[in-house]
Amino acid sequence: MRCLAIVKTFFYSAKHGVLSHLGCKTAARNRIGDNFAVTTIQYKYDSSFLPIITRNLETITSTTVAILKRMLIFSMNSYWRIWCMENLRESWEAAYSLFWSKFDNCFSYAKTAVRARDYVRGLMSGIERKNGWQLAEFIGDEAPYAVQNFLSRAIWDSDKARDQLLKISPSYLLEDGERGSLIIDETGFIKKGSHSAGVKRQYSGTAGRIENSQIGVFMALAGSKGHALVDRELYLPKEWCADRQRLESAGIPVETVFQKKHQLAIKMLERTFSHGIHPQWVLADAIYGSTYEFRKYLLDKKQAYVVAVSKQQHISMNFQQIRVDAAIENFPAEAWNKISAGTGAKGERWYEWAAMKLCWPASEGMSQYLLARRSIKDPLDISYYFCHASDEVTLNDLARAAGQRWHIESCFEHAKQEVGLDEYEVRSWKGWYRHITLSMVGLLLLNIFKGLGNAVPVGGKIEGGCLKCGGKSPFFG
Repeated sequence: MRCLAIVKTFFYSAKHGVLSHLGCKTAARNRIGDNFAVTTIQYKYDSSFLPIITRNLETITSTTVAILKRMLIFSMNSYWRIWCMENLRESWEAAYSLFWSKFDNCFSYAKTAVRARDYVRGLMSGIERKNGWQLAEFIGDEAPYAVQNFLSRAIWDSDKARDQLLKISPSYLLEDGERGSLIIDETGFIKKGSHSAGVKRQYSGTAGRIENSQIGVFMALAGSKGHALVDRELYLPKEWCADRQRLESAGIPVETVFQKKHQLAIKMLERTFSHGIHPQWVLADAIYGSTYEFRKYLLDKKQAYVVAVSKQQHISMNFQQIRVDAAIENFPAEAWNKISAGTGAKGERWYEWAAMKLCWPASEGMSQYLLARRSIKDPLDISYYFCHASDEVTLNDLARAAGQRWHIESCFEHAKQEVGLDEYEVRSWKGWYRHITLSMVGLLLLNIFKGLGNAVPVGGKIEGGCLKCGGKSPFFG
């Protein structure tokens, strides 16, 4: 006499492992589809074998339930991720098209506008190098000539694109009613040869030494929703401006006159203010803050600022001029307060801070201050700042403002790593401005897309987290 037991289970390759639990003599399997099987197990009736059958049926029942549960979770999680990716792709494409529609007036021809979109998409992609050949391959061209033509000879205005970037950036980086901070700094681009516009053996902060390089002066806008580069100027050394033939060979307007770095910064600030952007703070490195002309410009605009200065700067104290480092030495121990300069890559950035009010002219309702930042680990490591702020400003406010200058360093790092800011292969003045401007557009787009779901486009695909769930499926908890 035979006992027939039929067990219906949903399982994948694990079904063979389940059958091994049975002490059956023969097993006939009928597979229906890829994910479903009807297993028919025949046992030869034997009274001594009945307890074994009972135990093994209990085993397969519990094992099947566990497998079913895991399969269900796996399937739901897979469908969830597919749904998230599809929705994220749709959101990404919609945001990308909407964003670029704001730049249509910067291009004379629709074909050029499409090329600009493809170029920025390539800069944001995961290709190893963002040079002409690899960008052309990403776009679908057989050779880099179209990319080179787009950067050097095509008819479009990079200054219009920059102005549009300035105009729209606050809506993406600042909350309603927020004024944000404008940060000014420079970065170097290491180059070979002597034909690239503005190239010279000069100090480059990127290399930390004197190198053959170009220097770009940049301005970033930082707010609670993110930070991005919004303006740029290429620094031209004196010898370049005095050599007419060299200017012409690099495509630089021959009427160009020499401008110091702080003058380029003032030029960018003037453009920004003209677009109706009036930040809460202007922040700058010591190269700019140590220049009286730069601080005087901000003072005349009644603009609050916190700018780094060198220790050789002088202030008036006790009817005499003394250096700022000497003035700080007279601060009592209780004047120093431990305050965080904000969150950095490794957490809160703690320093000791002290400040004093200066008897210098200031805007109505405002005062000028000397601010000092001291390392907790090394008390001899002190940085100095000149500030122009409200009479009611606190030491914590000044410290937090000074700490925001870190954002532009973050912008440089991400722009070079993610959107090829320093990977251009152009030598001309026009080519530099066009590539740098589109790299800044790409950097702003990265901020926008990360806000859509912590995901960014890489290599034509969406990689990152899920839409509105930060990449975590609700089925795995």
